[in-house]
Amino acid sequence: MKAYWTHRRLIFKSPAGTSRGTLLHKDTWYLVLDDSGYTAIGEAGMFRGLSCDDVPHYEEELDALCSRINSGSIPSPSEYESYPSIRFALEVALGKMEAMKEGKCYMDSPWVRGKEGIAVNGLIWMGSHDNMVEQIKTKLDAGYTCLKMKIGAIAWEEELSIIKALRSEFTSSMLTLRVDANGAFTPSTAPAILDTLARYEVHSIEQPIRAGQVEEMAHLCETTPIPIALDEELIGIREPLTLLDTIRPQYIILKPTLLGGFNASREWMSSARKHEIGYWVTSALESNVGLDAIARFTYIEGDINFPQGLGTGMLYHNNIPYPFEIRDARFYMNGTPHSDKELYHLITEK
Repeated sequence: MKAYWTHRRLIFKSPAGTSRGTLLHKDTWYLVLDDSGYTAIGEAGMFRGLSCDDVPHYEEELDALCSRINSGSIPSPSEYESYPSIRFALEVALGKMEAMKEGKCYMDSPWVRGKEGIAVNGLIWMGSHDNMVEQIKTKLDAGYTCLKMKIGAIAWEEELSIIKALRSEFTSSMLTLRVDANGAFTPSTAPAILDTLARYEVHSIEQPIRAGQVEEMAHLCETTPIPIALDEELIGIREPLTLLDTIRPQYIILKPTLLGGFNASREWMSSARKHEIGYWVTSALESNVGLDAIARFTYIEGDINFPQGLGTGMLYHNNIPYPFEIRDARFYMNGTPHSDKELYHLITEK
């Protein structure tokens, strides 16, 4: 087996606003395996400023991995626990290679065959008041019944006015509203904000305070009037059960690229079930290559009727083309996906 990697810079169609700043582009890497005429690709979508493997020598780790494989040593993905995005890419590429050699479809399901869709939320990026309102109108016109709204970047009063307007027109039975703070608030300001959000029947808030404040987050989860979902809090954690036993959130958000792949995500799922904690799967701005793998996993392991946080593949000017489609707020594979050999040529096109 031979291995190599390639890089691609994905360019956003519109600036993507978060409480950590505005994104204009995102770098991603692809691990490519060739063996006996078969090609398998896994995406290593390390997220600058967020992934625990955002290190200066990241590409050197990819080089070292490829050297190991090229010398005849096939490492287990679990050996890359410190590099979750690389672990994810290796797990996916090896899984695809094994499936191809057995004459099977990788993680086959009715979703892959276009027979069923996965319920998803519509994502509302941070922006000006008018920009966010316009995004919401577009999502509602497209039939979404669950929206996730990024908050914490513009004035709280402006964000609250949008939430008020939504609730004046759509009850919670008509529209599920999630908010994602990305750690924007403090332990002292968060309780009042949670109380306000509860008045407008917000479904849940993701990461109200920044990660690492374990005692403060545990107190918030114990006293909150609305469910709290941990997101960034999970990154870099190697003992899921210990963290969940301490904080006891109402939900956790599973991002396979940031957690270390599907086996790592299954470990989080198992730990969550032991504490009766809910969860859903979310993509982390991967290209369509990674999104495809995550959607396959989500169909098999998740609740396809509970809105998941899967992207739609339409954020970037130069994404890898895939036959994805959103219909009735569900995410579908609408056609035959490319083979990985075809994908490699698409990925390396300039």
